[in-house]
Parts: sequence; C-alpha cells; structure tokens
Amino acid sequence: MADLTQTEWREKLENDSDAAIIDVRTEQEIEEGYIPNALHIDIYQGQEFLNKIQELDKSKNYYIYCKSGGRSAQACAIMNQLGFDNAYNLLGGFSEWQGAVTQN
Repeated sequence: MADLTQTEWREKLENDSDAAIIDVRTEQEIEEGYIPNALHIDIYQGQEFLNKIQELDKSKNYYIYCKSGGRSAQACAIMNQLGFDNAYNLLGGFSEWQGAVTQN
C-alpha cells in the first residue's frame, strides 16, 4: 500500500493506463458526489465488501478513497493481504479532493 498526496494520486492516476478507482464510502456519502468512473464498494458491507474485492483483477492498479483517508487505508491493507500489489490510498480523501466530481 502506498499513501499518496492529492497531487501524487491524481498525477499517477492520469498516467496509468491500467487504473481503477474504488470509492469505499457509504451510499449516503456517495450522494455528495464522487470521483468520475469510481467503482463503489462500501467497506462497511463486511463480507460483501470482501467478496466484491476478490472478484477484481489483481493485475490492475487500484486508487482507493473514502471521505478522509482512514477507511481507504484499511481497504488498501485488506487488498494487500488478498494479494493485490498495487493499492494506492488517497490521503485526505474526498473531503480534500480538488479534481473532477460527478454528482448523482
């Protein structure tokens, strides 16, 4: 797992042709908006979260965020334990995000 600043995360993402973004926030938080093309997998869903993560392609690079960076750090650690080599945590999370946002 790597903790990346907002700038590092955005730059790495923009230059990564094998990237996938994962939003681990709750459904209610998603209603405030989300980073475009993000896959929503709520970390609070327990076993369902694990099941969805295990269905993902382990060869891709995953850029993970939550509201402030705590839950996404947990998600990165879980993914590393499950054999994902490239999971990047967004420090400061969505609350500090300066890039594009999609509204529901």
